[in-house]
Amino acid sequence: MTQNSAVSRDDTALGDIRVLDLAGEIGQYATKLLADLGADVIKIEPPGGDPVRALPPHYAKDSDLSLYWLNLNTSKRSVTLDIETDGGRELFKRLVATADVVVETFAPGYLDSIGLGYDALAALKPGLVLTSITGFGQTGPHAGYLAPDIVGVAMSGTMWLAGEPTDPPNVPPWRQGYISASIMGAAGTLTALLYRDRTGEGQHVDVSMQEALSMTQETAMQTWDMNEALRVRTGARGVLPLEIPGMGIYECTDGYVFGYLGTPGGAPWSVMLDWMTEEGKAADLNEAPYKEFIDGLNLRFLTGMFQEPATMSEKIKIMTHLMEVLRAFVAGKSKWEMYEQGQNRRLMWGIVSTPEDIAKNPHLQTRNWLAPVQHNGDTLNYPGKPYWLSESPWAIHRRPPLMGEHNDEIFRGELGGAADEWKRLEETGVV
Repeated sequence: MTQNSAVSRDDTALGDIRVLDLAGEIGQYATKLLADLGADVIKIEPPGGDPVRALPPHYAKDSDLSLYWLNLNTSKRSVTLDIETDGGRELFKRLVATADVVVETFAPGYLDSIGLGYDALAALKPGLVLTSITGFGQTGPHAGYLAPDIVGVAMSGTMWLAGEPTDPPNVPPWRQGYISASIMGAAGTLTALLYRDRTGEGQHVDVSMQEALSMTQETAMQTWDMNEALRVRTGARGVLPLEIPGMGIYECTDGYVFGYLGTPGGAPWSVMLDWMTEEGKAADLNEAPYKEFIDGLNLRFLTGMFQEPATMSEKIKIMTHLMEVLRAFVAGKSKWEMYEQGQNRRLMWGIVSTPEDIAKNPHLQTRNWLAPVQHNGDTLNYPGKPYWLSESPWAIHRRPPLMGEHNDEIFRGELGGAADEWKRLEETGVV
């Protein structure tokens, strides 16, 4: 089914763990991370199906197939179950007795209101880990507020820092709030499982999207706490107060590269000048005052130049000319030429990759990073390993499930019971 289908769950990190997945969009990446580590994740959908199945984008060959949903639900099984009914709650409790973890994203207090809160579930299964992923956590004045992704990135401070200086606050691409909350949800779950294995005690893991996104602010919080100064949007320039030659985005013949020249870890700017000179495209940069300026162009020099305001005007003129010549040089090359030829000189250039670039990246292809998965005769390539584990391999163990695909397998095969019982539950809309 996949390139990793030979990996047995017995050889994975979480092959002995069962997870009941009640998560909506904000938490489905968390359960995917657990499933691809080998956990038996049972996706519990309402009888009409998970609403995320309808979200775009859709597969070109099947307009009912959400690529977004597929990406979030690899390696899982699916059952349909209405936990708002008495019969559904009783059946869910039977599943809880077989589980190690429940992941949910309902509004705080909802599970308690239907008799399925942490205390009730822990009484059924001592040692159970309940992970709740919401916009603002289980407590506090905002706990009950609605929080789609855009609210999370706004309230966390991330949006304030995103964009060019002349822009209003920008929304980061796609669902960065949900992804960040899910990553922290998975990490919290694994930590709680480790504690349970040591002590036998389960616990309630409370994840707030607003708090999970706090790390994306870099030093913005410290800048306010220590200096009472607000970091502002700087775009491609980063934290530098003005444009510096070789730092930022440069256009090529077929896209863009990002440069970070003259900084620790890479070759000095003078190596860039040597490259341009070899190709006869250095213009007058080997002449005064440019050559001397380039020889001293490093991070320490840039930090010190702002302490000499009397010479700033002349330095800015020199840097403006350097950028003009450099942009003309880069504009004549493809992004792969800039990247590979620059890296061979230890110059810090990187491709601003499109999705197509990533799919065709020779380094990722050599590492077999993309994971092919069969869907009704078609092969779809999924983003691959987020980490390589030498002894407990990551793997996509099965394609994302059809709605309720495993009802019989789990409800009848694993929980047992008479056929007429399951027929009655189906007829009454419980499953």
